[in-house]
Amino acid sequence: MRLMVASRACLFAIAISVFSVGPVSSQQLAKRLILKDGSYQLATEWQTKGERVRYYSAERGEWEEVPKSMVDWDATDKYAKERAAGAPPPEAVEFDKQMAAERQEDQAKTPQVAPGLRLPEMGGVILFDSFGGQPQLVELDQSGSQINANRKGNIFRAAVNPVASAKQTIEIPGLHAKVQAHAALPAVYVNIQTDQGAAVTQTEAQELTWDRFKIVRVQGQAKESKRVVGVIKVAAYGKVSQEQNLVPTTAEKLTGGWVKVTPKSPLEPGEYAVAEMLGKEGMNLYVWDFGVNPAAPPNMQVTKPEASSTAASPVSDIPELKKRP
Repeated sequence: MRLMVASRACLFAIAISVFSVGPVSSQQLAKRLILKDGSYQLATEWQTKGERVRYYSAERGEWEEVPKSMVDWDATDKYAKERAAGAPPPEAVEFDKQMAAERQEDQAKTPQVAPGLRLPEMGGVILFDSFGGQPQLVELDQSGSQINANRKGNIFRAAVNPVASAKQTIEIPGLHAKVQAHAALPAVYVNIQTDQGAAVTQTEAQELTWDRFKIVRVQGQAKESKRVVGVIKVAAYGKVSQEQNLVPTTAEKLTGGWVKVTPKSPLEPGEYAVAEMLGKEGMNLYVWDFGVNPAAPPNMQVTKPEASSTAASPVSDIPELKKRP
């Protein structure tokens, strides 16, 4: 984008050089003889002779002629009056339009979540937090969960009740997530594309809904230093089901492929995770974990608002999103 702007800026500078103030040349003093087809000739002077217009070309340094019927006299006079009044040349106007359109396109890809604070164009799972009264963005890392078969407990349950279902837990290591939200009502912005390397087929991926991302309350297990994200139940007759402690949320579709997930009520201090629900496949075992702790120290690698509310937020402070398996 920056290279494109720089290139266009150079072309723009060349295009309007004939209008700049400085040592005068034949082209800088040239006027426009505008033709009806929209093109024009740069000329220092011209004169009408019968059905022909004779003009001195500022580009080629010689006299040339065009039929009088080809000249758009109204457009020629209008341009001359605007230039005399100090109006910007059409090249400048067109350049400004192109830059405004590109800025609008870029802003659509990176929605603004607070004055001077925009989501990164590269996507990811981003937590919108507030620390010290200042809004901040911090990216959530993926945590790969594991399935604990709980063999000892399941064997005991089968001995007591042979037809009882087996219970397995989906767990992530550690008691606390690296990222801790200081706000009781944090929003999570998600922009993840399901690819062929995911846990679902390409056909199934097309059937996934945009609002499939949910917030799950995670239960810590202090003795084993782990957190339980969900439970898998396997019935005696083979049916498998999952259970999660889902937090009531609302989902809002934004521009640029982003989805905003917001809790319907303030979150209690504790551990949470953003989970992707894969339809019949259940919950994706890779989750994005975070905690809620108003007294937690500041998060690392955050994106803060720009000094100007119209400037886009930098994305260099946000680490590269780990690829989802």
